[in-house]
Amino acid sequence: MRIEKDSLGQMEVPSDALYGIHTLRSFNNFPKSGEKVNLHLIKAFFQVKLAAAETNYKCGLLLKEKYDPISEAIEELIHETDSCIKGDMSSIYEKIIVDPYQGGAGTSLNMNVNEVIANTALEIAGRDYGDYDYIHPIDDVNMSQSTNDTFPTALKIASITLLRELQESFALLQNSLQKKEEEFKNILKLGRTQFQDAVPITLGQEFGAYAQAIARDRWRLYNAEERLRSVNLGGTAVGNSVSTTREYVLNVNSILKKITKLPVAKSEDLIDATQNMDVFVEVHGIVKAGAVSIIKICNDLRFMSSGPNGGIGEINLPPKQAGSSIMPGKVNPVILESAIQICELVKGHDVVISNIAGGGNLELNPFGPLLAHLFLKSLELLRESNRNLVKNCIDGITANEERCKLNLINSSAVAASLISTFGYDTIQELVKYAYNNNIPFVKALMKSKLLSEDQIYEIISKDLGLNIE
Repeated sequence: MRIEKDSLGQMEVPSDALYGIHTLRSFNNFPKSGEKVNLHLIKAFFQVKLAAAETNYKCGLLLKEKYDPISEAIEELIHETDSCIKGDMSSIYEKIIVDPYQGGAGTSLNMNVNEVIANTALEIAGRDYGDYDYIHPIDDVNMSQSTNDTFPTALKIASITLLRELQESFALLQNSLQKKEEEFKNILKLGRTQFQDAVPITLGQEFGAYAQAIARDRWRLYNAEERLRSVNLGGTAVGNSVSTTREYVLNVNSILKKITKLPVAKSEDLIDATQNMDVFVEVHGIVKAGAVSIIKICNDLRFMSSGPNGGIGEINLPPKQAGSSIMPGKVNPVILESAIQICELVKGHDVVISNIAGGGNLELNPFGPLLAHLFLKSLELLRESNRNLVKNCIDGITANEERCKLNLINSSAVAASLISTFGYDTIQELVKYAYNNNIPFVKALMKSKLLSEDQIYEIISKDLGLNIE
């Protein structure tokens, strides 16, 4: 063990630990949720620290003998976190050990990052862990910074990265639905409003409408990135840049932009950007809107695939796993059910994010860690759900053309397409006759000798502007 000190006293820290006393206090103070700080947030935090170190060095605030090992340490940690994001085994969570559900507006995470960078830099410099007289987590690594400007900035960087990936998943979903629109464009079926028979429609038209809804969500997400580009790095504690220099404030964000390769820029009002988290409410609202669209689509697909014998049965979902431990052969729409549950969770996150964004006081919102964790979690969960929905469900959907035709022909809803040919009164009498005699409308129509089943189908096709043989 090694002994480290802070304003509250001293503690024993494992001698091989890259974290220090501030991290250990946080680790001991808060309940263990079993969840981890989002990897994209960790990477973004390291990028913020690298931008700060480079700016401090260029401004003459950080000496070269300290800047070199600090910058090298951060580069190593960014690379390690990147590997973890890509799925490689990594020890990053042996270093970033604080729980995502933490008090202190993110200070625990900031100090964990500072201490890991400092001790990694000390190792590079050939010094012992905890030799803070040489490289200090606060005086050197956290120079010109506060949790209150580094945490929100890192969150916005991570959010932009994941928002772009989420947008790509919506594009993937849109493309899959459009392929089904083309594949099913000539399959006539019964339309339904309020779960009741309505006028004819094609299965392709239904999937085209789904694709259009997802296209709107994709476009909203694309535009939402703009809300996250304005950052408060350089504002330090409350946004008025206390404890740093004007030169640092004017240069740090351009260096951050170079490092992240993202279009971030200094906020016009650093105090506003430090106090207020409404942009996250706005953007997450757009994410929630996308989740709502997906819920609607998934419920429609569950309904249309119901049965397969005792339900609607107009489409076939790809079978993915046995659906029952007692009913042989039963296959459930598990992929759709999974997507719906994830989307409902996103909706729940939206309520929490709205509440805590309004719960800030004066110059700071202390609940940023929860907002950050849920916001990034929504982006990742919905991204993975969309990818899974396409791969394991939408791409494999097939149409049950015979059932589509049977449901359509047996419904009196087809009557609307025949009014222009035979007149409203004639068709109305046939509908009444079918109802009173408890027979399908098509049988009443054929009994009247006005049309055959094939002729009915042809008229409906023409009414919808189709050319179906």
